[in-house]
Amino acid sequence: MKKYVLFFTASLALAACARVPITGRSQLNLVPESTMQSMALQQYQSFLSENKVVAQTTNKDAEMVKRVGARIAAAVTSYMNQNNMGNEIASYKWEFNLVDSKEVNAWCMPGGKVVVYTGLLPVTQNETALACVMGHEIAHAIARHGNERMSQGLVMQGIQVAGAVALNKNPTAVNLFNQAFGVGGNLGTLAFSRGNELEADHLGVIFMAMAGYNPQESIPFWQRMANMSNGQKPPEFLSTHPSDATRVQKLQQLMPEAMKYYTPAKA
Repeated sequence: MKKYVLFFTASLALAACARVPITGRSQLNLVPESTMQSMALQQYQSFLSENKVVAQTTNKDAEMVKRVGARIAAAVTSYMNQNNMGNEIASYKWEFNLVDSKEVNAWCMPGGKVVVYTGLLPVTQNETALACVMGHEIAHAIARHGNERMSQGLVMQGIQVAGAVALNKNPTAVNLFNQAFGVGGNLGTLAFSRGNELEADHLGVIFMAMAGYNPQESIPFWQRMANMSNGQKPPEFLSTHPSDATRVQKLQQLMPEAMKYYTPAKA
């Protein structure tokens, strides 16, 4: 029986191998994208019902979040379509919400479900820096990092992923999902790896550049984030991120590539 399980797991892993857009890195995605998006919609709606959402019709910050998100989503869609990957996001139904919270955080779930916390805005300080964060978080979804981390967790927990298994009704699977995406600030043990974070930086600066935001703003923004810690425990948003020096160095290396995609948006 053990040999059969090992063979099945190896076969499933081979069949679930995918590649990340732009970087081309091979990754393991065991959970069907349709399942990930179904879980995302359920958890997103639950989160919004339990937290104070800032009205977009009466608040300039909420309007800005929606505007930035829409521009980046359009850039992502354009890139994916141009590179014959449009089917990977064809089912996305983008949503961008600002939530009233002192927490310095933001996240994006599969299907384009995005939340930005008001506590992040004093650090971003301007729309371009906000585009840096939202581009980074959207990049996590496009690169399917959550699926990758969740798949690793499912394997460790011994949860089988086959056929029409309703993972959204499995408490352990739901917990792994929430941890993988940092819902409610709970990054847990499945927080994105440093490799995932650097990859999201890579995709993120290209997406923000395609959306008409200067990717060079990403460097001072991440420096501001790093300075928030003042030698103490960093914000949870940075808990698994690469070291300050590594991140800045990598971003500087990415700038020539990112600037090729950058055309300032018309006023």
